[in-house]
Amino acid sequence: MGQLVSIHSYRGGTGKSNLVASLAFLAARRGKRVAVLDSDLQAPGVHVLFGFNPNGMPNTFSDFVAGKCDLSEAAYRVDADGAPNGSGNLFLIPSRLTLDAIMPLLADGYDAGRVNDQLSTLINKLQLDLLLLDSHPGFNEETLLTAAICDTLVIVLRPDQQDYHGTAVLVEMAARLHVPNIRFLVNKVMSGLEPEDVGAKVEQAYGKPVIGVLPFRAEMATLGSKGVFASKFPRDPLTAAIDQVVTALLEQEPTDRPPPKGAA
Repeated sequence: MGQLVSIHSYRGGTGKSNLVASLAFLAARRGKRVAVLDSDLQAPGVHVLFGFNPNGMPNTFSDFVAGKCDLSEAAYRVDADGAPNGSGNLFLIPSRLTLDAIMPLLADGYDAGRVNDQLSTLINKLQLDLLLLDSHPGFNEETLLTAAICDTLVIVLRPDQQDYHGTAVLVEMAARLHVPNIRFLVNKVMSGLEPEDVGAKVEQAYGKPVIGVLPFRAEMATLGSKGVFASKFPRDPLTAAIDQVVTALLEQEPTDRPPPKGAA
């Protein structure tokens, strides 16, 4: 069974969604079967990077949580701009960016347990090597429940004092949920800071491994979410650093999750 990796952060602005898209692209380029699930129902945005318009699609993750479809019915092959050239496959499960879709969720939430029940089914149905969840930053019930069943929780943070303090609470939460693997990914590190020193500081602060220290690149800001960075800038140092993170994730061993409902 493939790995379930939740990508999370204490607050927005860490570059999490851009990283998720590039991680998925690079893993698929290696021949892996990869899916990205945009579980940030309040502010979905990964679809923009892949050139998708979820509002025109028959099914999305928003429709799944509303009970209108199965999760696998909201998965779409990515073969527009940014699709990998290798033998792998890349799928996107987008969320719908409309007030009609968002407002009921803000008011009533959704059954996160039902989502978790179908994640293993999705992995099996699509024969995934890697399922990446782009989660809503901060704390809510859905994020907590998803973190509790993932194989690896990757916490993205910047070398910023607010991130350091808030991330400490995330680590405590993950420990209480018995998340098997907690990893850190430090992003937007400005020139003048030594990556080794930044990584060592984070590992010392939280006692968990750092799987990447990524440089700030003006090219990322210039791109403005108009595509997947690793596809647009394949030879950039940031792309090389993200590719090393892919290696670290693929080396993780999946945990024993309950079989999907209905499995033999």
